[in-house]
Parts: sequence; C-alpha cells; structure tokens
Amino acid sequence: MADKPSRGLVLYGDGLASFINPSHTHLHDLASRGICGFLSLSNSPPSVIAETEDERIVREFAQLLDSCEASLGVNAGGATNMEGQQKCLMPTISERFMGMKAAIVTNNSHLTSFGGKLGFTVMQTDEMLINKHPLSEPLVDAVTSELLNLLGFQEGKALETSQFDLVFMHIGAREKTKDQMDIIADDIEYINGLVGRIMQTVSPGSEIGSRLHLSLVMSYGSVSKDDDTSLSVLATKDENNSDLSLLFPRQSYTMKGGNPRNDVRHHYPMLITQWQYAVTRKDMAKTFSFKDFKENGGNLTIPADRFLHEVAFKLWKAPKYGA
Repeated sequence: MADKPSRGLVLYGDGLASFINPSHTHLHDLASRGICGFLSLSNSPPSVIAETEDERIVREFAQLLDSCEASLGVNAGGATNMEGQQKCLMPTISERFMGMKAAIVTNNSHLTSFGGKLGFTVMQTDEMLINKHPLSEPLVDAVTSELLNLLGFQEGKALETSQFDLVFMHIGAREKTKDQMDIIADDIEYINGLVGRIMQTVSPGSEIGSRLHLSLVMSYGSVSKDDDTSLSVLATKDENNSDLSLLFPRQSYTMKGGNPRNDVRHHYPMLITQWQYAVTRKDMAKTFSFKDFKENGGNLTIPADRFLHEVAFKLWKAPKYGA
C-alpha cells in the first residue's frame, strides 16, 4: 500500500481487444509489468430485443462504474430522459466515494450525457487540448501531458492538490465495417502510443510513478450469444480433471451478496492490466492477450461492477473489497 493516496488513470479501449497484435509492444510491455485479469460483464437485458451499439456502449461503461440502473435513463440519442431520472436518482460519484473528483474524456455523446448524470466532469479530447499545445506537437504527447496534468502531475512532480482524483479516457466503440477498419487501426495505435508515452513519462522510482495507478481496460465490443465461446473464463472439464470436479465451487465473480448472478456472460470478458510502481503485484503474464491472461494472470476474474470500487480503494476513497 502506498504511503499517500494514489491518483487513477483508466484507459478504456472500447471494442478494441480483438485487434491487438504483436506489433502493439507498449500494451504487451505494460502487461508484463503489471497484474492482469478479466472483468466479467452481464448479458444485455432479456427485455432488449435488439440492443443498439449506442446502448451497448453505455451499458458496458455503466458496469465499470457500478451504475447500471442509471444507464436506463439515457436514451439512444444520448439525451437523459425524465422517466429514467425518476426511476433512478443515483448518488453522484463524489457522494459514493468520499468526495472523489472524477472526469471522463470521451468523444461519444451518449457517454457524455451518462457521465454528467453521475456527477463526472465530462470533456472531449479537443476541449482538453484547446489552446494548450502547439500544432506541431504529436497528439499522443499532448494528450498524455494533459491527462497527467488533470491528475496533478507536472514536470515530473506530483503537486499537493489535483483537479481530479480519477480520470477515465474512453477510446474506440466504432462499427467494425470494412470501410472503418482504418479508423479502428488508428484507435488501437493511438491507445498503444498513449501507453508507451505514459510509461516513458512515469518511470519506475519517479515521484509520479509512485502515485499514479494506471489501468488499461480493453473490451470486445458487441457480442452475441451465438459468437465463438472459446474466449471463455469458465474452467473446462479438462482443466478441472478431478473426481471432485462436480464439487468445484461457484467462482466469486458469479456471486453477489451471497446470491448467484443469473446474467453473467462468461465469454468475451474485458481484459485488464493494472500497474503502479512498488504497489501492484506482478504476475507471470507477458503479453496483453486473453490466452496469456487466462494461463498466467494474477487477478483471475472479477465482476466489472466491482472495478471502480477496487480503484477507489487505491485512491483512499473506498474500503477494501474482497481479500
């Protein structure tokens, strides 16, 4: 545990996990340094006959924030409807986590509306950068600098106060059509570049390195029940080849409050790596991949709706959850 509260940065590659390849060396380097695992998602509600991409984006992001009820109040056009507000008057992020100041950087209008409803400060990338960096500066360098500035990290130092305790950076979530594959490639290169630049700036042993808690979360995007289930976090019979296999207990990610979760999607989870110098444990994973995480990851699987609670604990904004 750190001797001062950490400040959290979450890079969320929405729908980009399938496009990671060996050339994305910064993602693999981060995985080799940090602790890796899975965040299990729930299936879309049975009442939703045909979930739109916009609805999926908000629903899955809501699970990361443990705010699924609030997502019911955001319609497909990105506006917050009154019926949803009346159904769920959810406390703000600050009220839930001991005054935590949090921001979301996204270019998605639906998440802008949703984040604002939860008390986040929401900004677009252009807003974050406007009039602050010369046009000649590479975008990755400028964005990295501003993300760290928002967290009170400047010129290699951690300031006593910061504008935010936690910042989410949302990247991706675009339709995967042939015409847009170049855009998706740009997104994955962008997040790979951000990770590389951040790790270059936050060197081990530095003042920033000891205070920044970095999470990289990558999801698969739209998934149906008919999709390939080989990317499953369930233990197979071969992996549990034992006379006692029938007694294999329910895994904790399938439980909530001592009761079974009935809507768990066991395949295509979110992939997550977390790193903070001298704070997070290091596991045996060497690459940012489903296979390596399942075989060598140290965090196994936790429900996506516990993610924010775990991060808030590192920021001294929540009690410890679990072991």
